[in-house]
Amino acid sequence: MVVAVLAGCGKFNKALKSTDLDLKLRTAQEFHDKGQFEKALPLLEELVSLTRGSSMSERVNYLHAKSYFGLKDYTMSGYYLNNFTRTFPTSQYAEECAFLTAYCYYKNSPSYELDQTDTRSAIDALQLFLIRYPASGLKDSCNTLIDVLRNKLEVKDFEGLKQYHKLRNYQAAGVAAEQFLRTWPNSRFREDALYLAAESAVLLAENSIESKREERLRVAIKTCDTFADAFPEASRTAAVKRMADTCRSKLNVPPQSAPTP
Repeated sequence: MVVAVLAGCGKFNKALKSTDLDLKLRTAQEFHDKGQFEKALPLLEELVSLTRGSSMSERVNYLHAKSYFGLKDYTMSGYYLNNFTRTFPTSQYAEECAFLTAYCYYKNSPSYELDQTDTRSAIDALQLFLIRYPASGLKDSCNTLIDVLRNKLEVKDFEGLKQYHKLRNYQAAGVAAEQFLRTWPNSRFREDALYLAAESAVLLAENSIESKREERLRVAIKTCDTFADAFPEASRTAAVKRMADTCRSKLNVPPQSAPTP
């Protein structure tokens, strides 16, 4: 074990001090292939500048970007992988690097409570990959990752709606519900979002000043009816209909008649 470590250090130091670019690259490749990315990188950092414009540059830049990826430094690797695809668009490694660029954004995507800039960047990068490489064998992987990322955005939007409602900011909750349902029309949270929209509209109307009450009561009735029409068998539908009838009574509008069997 000790002998192997010393041999590795000797090989590294020899390559680092050498002016032989082929030796540096061979040694960097060897360390990279063994997963010793922290040793490969110093050699590759040198080679990136020393081989610029040469036939070695493509391979050097590929190994450089992949070494950062191997170290799970997704910010640096994403930058260099993306730079590789722009610099060497026809390279045999271009497709792999384009996918890994998007994957780095995916790995940097935080939990839904935090800012989702990287999440949106990841979705954009994955969709761009699918446009550039429509026949790629990575198509299913891209779509799976996009679904995970979109789910995160969906949860964030829904939790934001819930938070407005919890804080009794019913006007903001109504706006958030409308935006949520427009953005995520087939969401698994659709019933909950429509219910929160209805309840928020009713509570907003009930707490409105006189000049705005009538208009808001009509909006509340419409929102409640939308829920009842969308989910006629839901456990909360009866309660929502009662809320709508209460609003109608305040407007002297007859209760909505039950459908004829």
